[in-house]
Order: sequence, then structure tokens, then C-alpha cells
Amino acid sequence: MIELYDDETLTRVNENLELIQKKHGLTFGTDAYLLYAYMKMQKSSIAVDFGCGTGIISLLCASKGKFKKIYAVDVQEEFCNVAKRNAEGNSLNNIIEVVCSDVRDFKTEADIVFTNPPYMRSDSGRSNESIAKNIARHEIFGGISDFVGAASRILKYGGTFYCVYRPDRLCDLICAMREKAIEPKRMTFVHATMAHEPSMVLIEGKKGAKPSVTVTKPLILNDRKGETEDIKFIYERGEFGEQFCKR
Repeated sequence: MIELYDDETLTRVNENLELIQKKHGLTFGTDAYLLYAYMKMQKSSIAVDFGCGTGIISLLCASKGKFKKIYAVDVQEEFCNVAKRNAEGNSLNNIIEVVCSDVRDFKTEADIVFTNPPYMRSDSGRSNESIAKNIARHEIFGGISDFVGAASRILKYGGTFYCVYRPDRLCDLICAMREKAIEPKRMTFVHATMAHEPSMVLIEGKKGAKPSVTVTKPLILNDRKGETEDIKFIYERGEFGEQFCKR
């Protein structure tokens, strides 16, 4: 049984996973789940999770068997401690190794790097009372160029980079990727409904690849009947349908 401290909650993610979360930290959301599902199965690969927080994306990947080994990296020690307890409590600590480090200092070579990075510039938005939330949301320990640069530095040639980001900062992300020799190869915009502007973008890139990107059909989360068939498939399977994976 997973033990909790007073400032923590326990969330049942699915039939296989329970997640400890900090009451004052960012909680598990749709962006994390979609990034997990967007990544393709590479069972013999070494992956690195930049900005792991409580470790939810690494936990989902490990429970699905997507990668052989995952290094879950975060700069905040208290969240690294939670991520370690989450890995141990779900018996996934044989796959997930939590590392407390600034992503810019992490050095282990990898086949895959994935990240749900801070979306907001350090001088933008309203400051939150929680320091932990500020660090998770704002580029206090490195901007998108730093995250992409750190990913490129540890990725093998031909390695894969995955990211979920805000559409209004997509130019910053793509410019950083090309500057750091990671070529965008697949991109999907996510909309709450057909009538809404996209709320997030998912992107897959390859280190050292030639220029050529596929923009898939948009992922629409809801229609008049509720959840769309596309998002139901993703929630049930933990992966995107073939129509989102063609290149």
C-alpha cells in the first residue's frame, strides 16, 4: 500500500497505476496522457523524460512496456522523491530510474527523449503562489531552446524527440529543433472541439533527419455526443490510431 503525507493525494490512473501527487504541484492532465500515447513502441530503447514531475508519463510508458529503460529527470528534489515512490509503489523501479538534475547537466546517451516542458516564459503570465507550479509552468530552469539542446546532446544519431507544447509558441519550438539538428517529422494539433482553436500541439522529431514534416489530421477531443471516437481509442489503447501515425 502506498503511504501518503499530508500534502499529497493518491489518484487511480487506470487499472495498473496509482499516482501520488502534491496538492501544491501540477496535477496529471490530458497533455501528459496524449504525449505518452503519441510515442511509438520501441521496446529495446533507452528513453529520457525531461521534466518528469511526479513521473506520470514515465509510469504510463513503463507500464505499457514502450521502452526498455527510462531515466526520469527533474530539477525539483521533492518531485523526484515523489517520482521514486511512484515507481516503487507501482513496481516499475526496475524500468524507471529517477535522476534529480537540471536537464542541461544530464549526460546519459538515449534513443528517445520526451518532454512536457514549461510553456511560459519566465517573465510572462501571473505568478502562482506555489514555487513548484512556477517552476513547472515557467522557463525558470531553461527555456525551450535549452530543453531541445539538451535532448539533441544526448540523443543518438537518428534518435527520436517527442514534445507537447503550446501552439502559440510553436515557432519557438520548431526553430529550436532545427537549430539543434532535430528535424520535425510529425505534428498533430489538439482541439477541444471543431469550433475551438488548438490548445496544444504534439510533435515528433528525428536527430539528423532530412527536412520533411507531416501534419496529421487534427485530434478533436469532443463533439456533440461527448468524447470523439479518436480520443476514446487513444484512452483505451494508450496509442494513436494509424491515421495519426503515417509519414
